[in-house]
Amino acid sequence: MKRIFKIILKILVVLICLPILYGLISLLLSYISINTTPSTNSTNLVYLHTNGVHLDIIIPKKNASEKLLQDLALDETDAFLSFGWGDKNFYLNTPEWSDLTFNNATKALFLKSATWIHLTKYQHKRSDWTPVYLNNAQLKKLNTYILNSFYLDKNQQKVLLQGKGYTDIDDFYEATGSYHCFFTCNTWVNQAFIESDLKACLWTPFDFALIDKYTD
Repeated sequence: MKRIFKIILKILVVLICLPILYGLISLLLSYISINTTPSTNSTNLVYLHTNGVHLDIIIPKKNASEKLLQDLALDETDAFLSFGWGDKNFYLNTPEWSDLTFNNATKALFLKSATWIHLTKYQHKRSDWTPVYLNNAQLKKLNTYILNSFYLDKNQQKVLLQGKGYTDIDDFYEATGSYHCFFTCNTWVNQAFIESDLKACLWTPFDFALIDKYTD
C-alpha cells in the first residue's frame, strides 16, 4: 500500500511539474527573437490582432494574392481579411471564452485533431490592430503560407463550412495540419512570420509574445 501511495505521489508531482516546465520553456523561447535584420523596401502592410488569447493575421484585401482570394466567400466591400487557424472542436464548441471547459481545452492541447481556418472580413481598419511592415518577397511568402494552410478538395478548391460562422462577417474553412500543445493557433501565426522572414519568436504558444516584438 505504501509503495502504491509513492507511485501515485510521483505521478501527481509529474503532472504538476509538466505544465510549469512547459510554461517556463515557452516564455524562454518566446523571448528569443529571430529574423531581426531590418528588411529593405518594406512598403507593404499587414496586421496582428488578438482577442486576448488567440492571434490572427490581417491582410488588406489589396495585398492578398489571387490564389489566396480564390474560392473565399467575399463581398466587394470587404477590405481587410483576418486569418486564424485552430482546433476544429475548440472553434465549434468554444465560441466565447466563457464557454471554455476543461474537457475541450485538454482535447485541444493534448490530442492531435482536425483544424479549421477562421476567416473574418472587415470593411474598415481597427485601431487595436498591430501594424507589421514587410517587403514584396515577405508578403508573397506570407500569402503562400496562409494559402497552404487551407485544405483543398479533389477539385483543388477551398472547403467552406456552411453556416458555421459566429456572425455574418466570418466563416470557417477546412484546414491542413493538426493542433496540439506544441503547435497552437499562436504557434501557427508565429510560424507564418518565421517562414516569411519576418521578426518572430523562436517558438511561442502565446499571443502577446509576437505582438510585443512589433510594439517596442
